[in-house]
Amino acid sequence: MPNPKRRHSQQRSAKRRTHYLAETVTLSKDSTTGETHVRHRAHVSEGKLYYKGKLVAEKAPLKA
Repeated sequence: MPNPKRRHSQQRSAKRRTHYLAETVTLSKDSTTGETHVRHRAHVSEGKLYYKGKLVAEKAPLKA
């Protein structure tokens, strides 16, 4: 398998990467809480963790 003889310069690598653009984040509205959140990510609402409109975890009260 061929390998490069010399190291590519930083400028050459940067020129190749100029076409990679940051994509905008897709937002959704939760059916249960009505909050806007990032799609396919769990989100916290009023101390509770939700994912796909379902309650995943609750924050346990602190013991003194």
